[in-house]
Amino acid sequence: MWVMFTLMAAFMQAWRNAFQSELSRDVGVLGVTLARFLYAGPLAALYLAGLYLWQDASIPNFGADALGFILGAALMQILATALMVKLFQLKNFAIGAGLAKSEALVAAILGVAFFGTSLSLFGWLGVLVGTVAVFMLSSKGGLRTLSPKTLLLGLASGSAFALTSLWVREASLCLDVPFPHRAAWVLLLVILIQTVILLLWLLVRKPDELKAMMARNRLTLAISVSSCLGSIGWFSAMSLTAVPYVKTLGQVEIFFMMLVSSLYLKQKVQVKDMAALVLIALAAIMVMWPQ
Repeated sequence: MWVMFTLMAAFMQAWRNAFQSELSRDVGVLGVTLARFLYAGPLAALYLAGLYLWQDASIPNFGADALGFILGAALMQILATALMVKLFQLKNFAIGAGLAKSEALVAAILGVAFFGTSLSLFGWLGVLVGTVAVFMLSSKGGLRTLSPKTLLLGLASGSAFALTSLWVREASLCLDVPFPHRAAWVLLLVILIQTVILLLWLLVRKPDELKAMMARNRLTLAISVSSCLGSIGWFSAMSLTAVPYVKTLGQVEIFFMMLVSSLYLKQKVQVKDMAALVLIALAAIMVMWPQ
């Protein structure tokens, strides 16, 4: 089941990133970041209500640990998204999103070191193979062609996304309800916190940026919908298995990303070495292999 949720998330995230890349041409970093959450709250609430209609469950008890993880994940995801949008403004869509995918390796290291994550040798190999493949695809001429600023922004974004994912999983595991419900509760609360913070900030500090975002309301809606559907997939998958496995399999987003980049954004994505795509497929097989 976690595999299906991850594939759905990767497909929707490729589209969300493409929409955000397009919006970033006219709207600032925080405005594009808010677009990810603005309309996602009501959709997440409808999803949670649908789960309770499908399977009755109690309202979870939100202890201090769960609330702390939820707040941390909300803030870290804002930072991660803002850094990735900045990447879009420095390089093209494929490079920006590709660099941010370093999160799988960071999640594996942090998960094992601080969160009690257990990975098999085959799982570690899958994470490493996927990371190499992503960096191969993130630059036309190898890592040497990337500026230090671009590389650092990509690693910072990937690290922030990794912490977001690890804290989302920890928050979900703290709740005493069935897995789809606990993932949906975490999703809803994270989105609401993010929306309130960013909306208030832009209203007070950058109202013009908010107006520019609302002028592209249809694109903003597309970002929110694809983001919410993607987050349902990510949060559900991470409630079922270790974050590094989810994020490594999620690198199949590169396939979707290249397709979207070529067909929707009309950007040329040149991949001289097709071995990188083979490596991504190999990494996906490794993390799906029975542990």
